[in-house]
Amino acid sequence: MAGADRAGIGQVFNEVPELYDRVRPGYPDALFTDLVTITGIGEGAPVLEVGCGTGQATRSLAALGCSVTAVEPGSGMAALARERLAALGNVTVESSTFEEWDDRGRRFDLLVAASAWHWVDPAIGWRRAREVLHPGGWMALLGHVVIRRSGEPEVYAETADLHERFAPGNPAWGHPPLEGEVRSTDEGWGLVEDPGSLFGPTIVRWYPTVQWLDGDGFADLMRSQSLYLRLDRDVREPLLDAIAERIRTRMGDRVARRYLSVLRIGQRAD
Repeated sequence: MAGADRAGIGQVFNEVPELYDRVRPGYPDALFTDLVTITGIGEGAPVLEVGCGTGQATRSLAALGCSVTAVEPGSGMAALARERLAALGNVTVESSTFEEWDDRGRRFDLLVAASAWHWVDPAIGWRRAREVLHPGGWMALLGHVVIRRSGEPEVYAETADLHERFAPGNPAWGHPPLEGEVRSTDEGWGLVEDPGSLFGPTIVRWYPTVQWLDGDGFADLMRSQSLYLRLDRDVREPLLDAIAERIRTRMGDRVARRYLSVLRIGQRAD
């Protein structure tokens, strides 16, 4: 993905900050417990979060007692994050892309990106990440991988005909992978470009999570996804209305959105 395309697609979430904050899944407490255990960060540790969105992971980092600097390029997302985090005295939200962010000489013990690093230009991002970390500092990528379970009704399978009817030929449509297939990808930094020698080997941890949604709730979740936000509204809304109706009438108006939440973490190479 070219840098301009990457930045432009990443900005689509700025169109729906309130919806994004309401429907997107958070990260399990066990992930942050492991983050502390692995890195040894403690009270007051300086932490940089890249692409904080509306502050879902930021709240958990702040609860650890860290001093969090959160960088968010979307003005609407950053404004909502400031509103949501205003009562916390150990969080500062700054509006910028990471590539253009002025670090003002600040250095950090930990850099966290939660479902955001794939929007950063890797030719700039990995080098900058190493530069803003103290020697011995850590880089952590948090994310969610949508999965399916064999034998369980799954929304994409049940609505494939609707996707093809309203938005035919989209190569991104398809069934989520099985849980075992995802767990086998337990090395490296996942789907983003590898940083080479800038960081050491990764530690990878998985956390099964699930959202239970009715038809309208599932449609709203899709309205917060870049794959659907990039569709023309005249295509997106009839498609999502049809999906919601299919969930109501054929799936008992209750479906599971299953994830493996993931922590990928590595130490700065010195």
